[in-house]
Amino acid sequence: MTFSIPTPADLSAHALHTFEKMLQVTKTFKIREGQHAMATCVADTLSKADLGECAAPSKAIAVIQAGTGVGKSAAYLSTSVSMALERKTRVLISTATVALQEQLMSKDLPALAAAMDKPFVFALAKGRGRYVCKVKLDRLAGTGSGEEDMFEEDFPVAALSTASQQAIEERRMHLYEHMANVLASGSWNGDRDMLAQAPDGSDWAGVAAERHTCTARHCPKYKECSYYNARTRLAEANVIVANHDLVLATLGLKTLPDLDNCLVVFDEGHHLPAVALDQFASAMDLSNMRWLDKLPKAMQDVAGKLHLHLGEDVTTVCAQLRTVLTQTQKLVLDMVHESTEGRDGTLRFPNGELPDTLIDPMTQISAQATGLSKTLEALGVDVKAIAKDDPSQAVLCAQLYAKLGAIAPRLNSVASTAQLLLEHGEQPLAKWLKAETEGGFLNLTAHASPMVPGDLLRQFLWSQVRGAIITSASLTSCGSFDYFLQEAGLSGNRNVTTLEVSSPFDYAKQGTLTVVHTRAEPKQAEAYTAEMVNLLMADLKDVQHGALALFTSRAQMRAATQALPVELLDAVLVQGTLSRTRLLASHSARVEAGLPSILFGLQSFGEGLDLPGLLCETVFICKLPFAPPSEPVDEARAEWLRKMGRDPFSELVIPATAIKLLQWTGRAIRTEEDQAHVICYDKRLQLQSYGKRMLNGLPPYAVKTRQAGR
Repeated sequence: MTFSIPTPADLSAHALHTFEKMLQVTKTFKIREGQHAMATCVADTLSKADLGECAAPSKAIAVIQAGTGVGKSAAYLSTSVSMALERKTRVLISTATVALQEQLMSKDLPALAAAMDKPFVFALAKGRGRYVCKVKLDRLAGTGSGEEDMFEEDFPVAALSTASQQAIEERRMHLYEHMANVLASGSWNGDRDMLAQAPDGSDWAGVAAERHTCTARHCPKYKECSYYNARTRLAEANVIVANHDLVLATLGLKTLPDLDNCLVVFDEGHHLPAVALDQFASAMDLSNMRWLDKLPKAMQDVAGKLHLHLGEDVTTVCAQLRTVLTQTQKLVLDMVHESTEGRDGTLRFPNGELPDTLIDPMTQISAQATGLSKTLEALGVDVKAIAKDDPSQAVLCAQLYAKLGAIAPRLNSVASTAQLLLEHGEQPLAKWLKAETEGGFLNLTAHASPMVPGDLLRQFLWSQVRGAIITSASLTSCGSFDYFLQEAGLSGNRNVTTLEVSSPFDYAKQGTLTVVHTRAEPKQAEAYTAEMVNLLMADLKDVQHGALALFTSRAQMRAATQALPVELLDAVLVQGTLSRTRLLASHSARVEAGLPSILFGLQSFGEGLDLPGLLCETVFICKLPFAPPSEPVDEARAEWLRKMGRDPFSELVIPATAIKLLQWTGRAIRTEEDQAHVICYDKRLQLQSYGKRMLNGLPPYAVKTRQAGR
């Protein structure tokens, strides 16, 4: 009997058939032309990608903007999962938010599983740090054995009183004992998110599983390890849901499926460039060096207990490193204060050029920290080898390895940051110093970061990916994919296709976009804010049900909050006064009770909020969401572009603002039944050429003009 290998056309047809069948058997789904076009594009794209070992593999990537209401998750899930099962591979779905992960895991994937003939298994991938380390927990809860100071908390000097430290330690002891008990009883699986009450981040850090503190298969708790049990479930899954941070952070670590041997979907794909910059940036703490005092003793204790030879005088090198770090600390603080007239703040180095006064200290720091890091790594390798060769010492080795691993990330960050600060290539890095006081304690840090996310994604992600879908409701800027493709490292890639799928909503009939022409120019910040706030207060009085007011800065939102008349005080809910969950619950409760409710929020409320129907009948945009290049990376990139004779405002600021504006206006109409209005108080949207470009990239609302003072 011979078996024919399915062609790309066969695979695509099979995947599309699954999509169509899902629509037929799922009563809640509506047949939408745009959704069908998206499903067809997904199927055709993924069918062309060669997976696994190939001499010259074909790659295929589709960038799909799907407007609100298209039903993009149903379109890509049915086609990609069906094709993966047919090709005997897996699907990796990456998101940017927990909310979308929860939707996929609790709603979309179960619905697809119920509709498909072929069964499949799906699982949620989380970072190692979301799981408890049983070795650490046993030690801290008093059920294990080891030295008293093994996981001693590294409190900043003078930051906390002795009484405060004792109170924290007592609270943590009770917490760890409780966690150990519920873990032993089987009522908790070791996943932080599954605890009835989420622990404070600093409390959890003491017991979190970490790569640097884990002996993996050589750990005596390996078979009952929460993290590795979760890894086992992932290995059995056909569909894995992860997030962009985890995908980029684990490249090459085998935590997730090999990207050249699976199908990949990046939903909320517009976040990828920013996540890439975060992943490849580096920072060192110049405030607290107690960890460095512990390092030589920790390494010597581990070496002594296991009769190992360090091969380097770590005490002397640590002392030398501490001396130069202390000198650098004073130097850095003086430099920041000189640039800020004695206040906390940020000092960025123009053109990524480190001042001469810092070159020698950073050279010493780089050499010493790198040397110590290599010695620490070699010691860790020896500890693991002993655990493997002599199981009777596995418990001791696991504890000693964790002791080394607790310090390793700090040492590595010092080494990597110093190296980056000393780098200076054709494309400079963003480099800056930062001083900020928190809780009476001064935090002093040095930073270095790449500036262009596309270069990073091209080198580290797209070089591995064979077949991928990138989708979001906001991938175009001013009606073009060019900006996103550039930022994502896909510009000029011959394997990339783009598709814009319009929303099924009739924006012209369902809503209006009113542009208010203020007397004051938006660039006249004080006068504009005062006039805008007065106009906003008058408009808020007309709100009958739910509304959302979006601000570009906390100062602007504060000015509006302070200007609220007495009759609106109860109706306005301000971001930051309650948790996001409680704020939205209060908003829903007021609207359901027939009362007006208005949310005041910043950028994070302009994206991802789903407030259908009466929950949001009006969106107030208080100013075009320009983000001035005040962040060091943005400043450095703008400076670099100007140096090359290019215009950062046109190349970066306008496209980024257009995407935000697309997201903000997208909060208004969420269903085919909604009737909503957008009111923008920034006349530049109609009067400036760049504003007209932005306007052309927005949903086709019926546009109206209103002169201030109506």
